[in-house]
Amino acid sequence: MQKNSVNKVFLIGHLGGSPEARYTKNGRPVASFSVATNERWTQKGGSAVKHTEWHSIVVWDKLAEFSQEHLYKGQLVSVEGRIHTRTWENQDKNLIKTTEIIASNVTPLEWKKEKKN
Repeated sequence: MQKNSVNKVFLIGHLGGSPEARYTKNGRPVASFSVATNERWTQKGGSAVKHTEWHSIVVWDKLAEFSQEHLYKGQLVSVEGRIHTRTWENQDKNLIKTTEIIASNVTPLEWKKEKKN
């Protein structure tokens, strides 16, 4: 068995919506948003295929506050973090499983254009 392992994710994509910020019961800031990455390839017959993968991103503390203030729908961002899967029981007693990216760094790669007078 391998002693050392790496759980590292690096994405560049567009925000699917503005971050949704909230606070935990203990007052810790957390925000979540989605990032879309796109792939394109050509099949054997020559037809083009486009695929969009949606990633759920979670940010904590100062990064959550930064995200809420500065990130917006459609913005191109770079996200670094780790993959985290969690399971919980919903109201109907069904187990729900989700995989998220817990971000350690989010860098805007473009900013809103200023209005020209």
